[in-house]
Amino acid sequence: MSDSDLIKLYSGRILALAADMPATDPIADPQVTARKRSPLCGSTVAVSMNLDDEGRIKAYFQDVKACALGQASAAVSGAAMIGRSEDEVRNVRDNLRAMLKEGGPVPDNPFDGFEVLVPARDYRNRHASILLALDATVDAFEAARREALTAR
Repeated sequence: MSDSDLIKLYSGRILALAADMPATDPIADPQVTARKRSPLCGSTVAVSMNLDDEGRIKAYFQDVKACALGQASAAVSGAAMIGRSEDEVRNVRDNLRAMLKEGGPVPDNPFDGFEVLVPARDYRNRHASILLALDATVDAFEAARREALTAR
């Protein structure tokens, strides 16, 4: 990776997002927690959340230990999580994956901030870290669904 590639990849906007992480106040009694780790780089994201009666996120916390790209991605997603359903989070995760791996479009608003990560398309070794926060959130939804089934 050349110096100019690094500068392009780690733009000021990415670094600003990474420095201003939302949803970092822990939830006192989370309904569900999930943790994901990227085996390639060791980045981790833990997500805790509470859901309302309709299955939408009403409280969201993320603990992000990742590179600047993973942090920027978590910042974009974390800012938009309240009120989202499992289907919405799955769709944005799948759209972000397609943007990175297949040259697909940037996800729609309120996740259009992922546009800042378009330069990461060329760096496949960074994709897992970029997807961690959304993967962890999908896992948390799945855990909540499993817990609801066992509580019946």
